[in-house]
Amino acid sequence: MHVIATAGHVDHGKSALLRALTGMEPDRWEEERRRGLTIDLGYVWMDGAAGQLAFVDVPGHERFIGNMLAGVGPVPAVLFVVAADEGWMPQSAEHLLALDALGVRHGVLAVTKVDVMEPDLAAEEALEPIRRTSLGTVPWLAVSARTGQGLPELRRALDGLAARLPDGDPAAPVRLWIDRGFIIRGAGLVVTGTLAAGTVRSGDTLDLARTGDRFVVREIQSLNRRVDEAVGVARVALNLRGAQRGEVHRGDALVTPGTYRLTAVADVRVRLCAPADLPRELLVHVGTATVAGAVRPIGADTVRLTLGAALPLRVGDRLVLRHDRGVAGGAVVLDPDPPAFRRRGAAGRRAGELDAYPDVPDGAGELRRRGIVRAGTLRAIGVEPPVPALAGDWLVDPDLARTLRKRLAALVAERARDPSAPPLHTDDVRKALDLPDARLVPALLPAGLAVRAGAVVGAGAPDTLAPTVRAALEALAGTRQGFAVPTEDDLAAAGLGVAEVAAAVRAGRLVRLAPGVVLLPDAVRASLTVLAGLPQPFTAGEAREALGTSRKVVVPLLEYHAQRGHTRRTADGRHQVTAR
Repeated sequence: MHVIATAGHVDHGKSALLRALTGMEPDRWEEERRRGLTIDLGYVWMDGAAGQLAFVDVPGHERFIGNMLAGVGPVPAVLFVVAADEGWMPQSAEHLLALDALGVRHGVLAVTKVDVMEPDLAAEEALEPIRRTSLGTVPWLAVSARTGQGLPELRRALDGLAARLPDGDPAAPVRLWIDRGFIIRGAGLVVTGTLAAGTVRSGDTLDLARTGDRFVVREIQSLNRRVDEAVGVARVALNLRGAQRGEVHRGDALVTPGTYRLTAVADVRVRLCAPADLPRELLVHVGTATVAGAVRPIGADTVRLTLGAALPLRVGDRLVLRHDRGVAGGAVVLDPDPPAFRRRGAAGRRAGELDAYPDVPDGAGELRRRGIVRAGTLRAIGVEPPVPALAGDWLVDPDLARTLRKRLAALVAERARDPSAPPLHTDDVRKALDLPDARLVPALLPAGLAVRAGAVVGAGAPDTLAPTVRAALEALAGTRQGFAVPTEDDLAAAGLGVAEVAAAVRAGRLVRLAPGVVLLPDAVRASLTVLAGLPQPFTAGEAREALGTSRKVVVPLLEYHAQRGHTRRTADGRHQVTAR
């Protein structure tokens, strides 16, 4: 299937042309048919040479430009309509500006009402401005919806257009921008939209990006036929189990869980306008969504957009910017997760950085700019990780990794020069190198270094613990299960007195959480895995129950993890795992 939107001035015959092409009525509302004026989006389709062609019919009146933008936002191609008897008109120009802002590159021009006037002048008026946009040179056809003249040729031109359209990636994560929602008695809420990429199957779970609520896809229809799956690009209608009236509406997006993150701030490169020409406040259109936006100019062609509502944006997303006089221009998202401006001159430095950002997502460049980042974070902003993960799902830019290895070797060498210095624990290294996760320390070890008992040492460095203490610790490890703290009697029975316990803590063979509270390092590491398996965020009581231990252990254990950045406290006092 291929999806094509209409565009063009009011009364130039967009709906009449689709009616003649498909035999279907695109105007869904009685008021539209009574007034002969398209107000909202319409949806019709027909069989083409290479499959079905679905059309999104948009209103042409300037009062409904928001609806028009919701129709063309997710669609990759356009059927541009100009009437022979009126030629190029104001809304023709505004619709073309919006298409150019969105970077639409595929289209066909239909000059309608040729039963009233010759088409050549209107075609000439239209082709020149179209040629100067992202659409470039497009084929044009003279047609009449009333007499049928030119319709066979237009169908062939649309087949040619469909053959040139790129296919959607069936393996891509779903982001379905909703353009309509309605209730069917006995079935519940149904939402429709243009699936640009990815695959939706019956039984799939999708997140409502705005709220994080999850819904199961009970049934899928595509062009009024029930299907087991739909692959983008396609028009789809999804029946969502458990969704209520008013819960999902136009401008919402349904996404594959865990693949998109919401953002209310993005650095963008403006197109077809200059930052200085934009008002401080405007409307931002992306997909089918329309939100308020505040503009802060950064560089010659870059601005920071602060959105009135968070949206699931990715690098490379195209936006339309609109003010009270109409479409102002467009923008492409460079960074949907930009750094805050915390110091004087930060905006100027950021302008220089953004100059090097490409419009097309670049995984290697994005990793180089961020240095250390989770693979999931890159995917969530629309960038494929360019290198394998070093630890967990953490990626490190190769140049930065080489620098960190040199610094790590220097830290170990400096510590080795002082025989009285305590062991260099992995968490000490994490803090010194400003690493987000202690698991990165072993992954960044240069040759000749190793992690032993939680400390970084030379690969050939001896274990300084007395043999009797090492044996006692091994015996203790063999008898301890779970997360119960060994008592003083337990430690003494294992041959570990106060001095031996202190030596074991210094060597990283025991972890002191609080006075009288020690655990084996393996138990501390295992606790984080258990906590990560809880519904996030969780309370201390839920953690205690999951670990099967006491409050005496849980409270200092959670403090230990929080101090090392493994967990964080939420605003309501609960805990959330941030690194494993």
